[in-house]
Amino acid sequence: MNTQLLDKFIRKGRLTLIDHRGLVTVFGEGSPSVSWRLNNASTLSTILRNPQFQLGETYMAGEWDVVEGSLHDIITILRINLENNLAGRGHWYKLFSLLGGWNDIAASRRNVIHHYNLDEILFRTCLDENMHYSCAYFPDPEMSLEKAQAAKCHHIAAKLDLKPGQSVLDIGCGWGSLAIYLAEHFDVSVTGITLSSEQLRVAEERVRQRGLAKRIRFLLVDYREHADVYDRVVSVGMFEHVGKHNYKTFFNKLTAFLKPHGVALLHTISSKSMPRSVNPWIRRYIFPGGYIPSLSDIAPAVEQARLVSADIEVLRLHYALTLKAWNMRFQRNRQQFVDSKGERFCRMWEFYLVSCQTAFEVSNLVVLQWLLSKDIQAVPITRDYLYR
Repeated sequence: MNTQLLDKFIRKGRLTLIDHRGLVTVFGEGSPSVSWRLNNASTLSTILRNPQFQLGETYMAGEWDVVEGSLHDIITILRINLENNLAGRGHWYKLFSLLGGWNDIAASRRNVIHHYNLDEILFRTCLDENMHYSCAYFPDPEMSLEKAQAAKCHHIAAKLDLKPGQSVLDIGCGWGSLAIYLAEHFDVSVTGITLSSEQLRVAEERVRQRGLAKRIRFLLVDYREHADVYDRVVSVGMFEHVGKHNYKTFFNKLTAFLKPHGVALLHTISSKSMPRSVNPWIRRYIFPGGYIPSLSDIAPAVEQARLVSADIEVLRLHYALTLKAWNMRFQRNRQQFVDSKGERFCRMWEFYLVSCQTAFEVSNLVVLQWLLSKDIQAVPITRDYLYR
């Protein structure tokens, strides 16, 4: 078993490696501390040949387990010791072809079906009671997920400077959570668009139950096929699926959707360093066609669309707290999904949640909220209005 890389680079945190014969080797020191058991003779070699993909693949296959500590601990140790030290060396930091981001309308529909049409029970188990599947906002890190998601909605509404009677377009509306919040709390009418038939079904049912059918409508349509104008446009957690090749189209459509004094807010995961394709394991099992932009990716398309940047906020660690809460809820009900979907699925789902959590904690992911308008005077000139 080749452990030279671990011996050379593991310094922060204590990694106790137990091979398939029971042989124990310790690397590094300090916290976190975790014991990592390899169940096959070839597991470590398989991972080291393509760690970005094979760490998750071998976990799903049951080729390794955490026997002391947690899955979060092992992924954290590997990230903080290996990602930067091995940057540029083969598979460890490979930037995959941007061709994966050329999402035409048909590809976008297929990609959405892959993930967002998973059964409703899974998402209801993990998410807050209003089914927000995006980064929450934690003014207090100890607050509940429900309160943090409501705080996110209020933060977005405040940035948009909503007025009663205005029209709002929600691009990538999910299960209708933000649309319902805005209609109920700010007396606006909302059009939500999605490519997921399952999300559309749930969102329409929720609107009927709340008696909001006259103020909210949902459409199964791609943003490129929709044509109307609105006072406000918002997109939360959808831009990661647009694909870099389509940025110019996306922001041109955003401009076309806005009335002359309209305001738009883009909420997206972003890389705080170089732009990159989504991790290959995440791309295969969770978000096919995904691409994580950086500020430098987005800015040219904004400029070409002749939009005014009214505000840019970087949300640090908020998504890590959100993912941690989702995984805690999943773990409380894990056996239910072992029985219905199998152990391999549960390993996939928890690896997805934890690997993404650590990416926001110790790697290169943040969330951007980019406020845009056609008119430089569309919103107040200081941020004070957000906190009144």
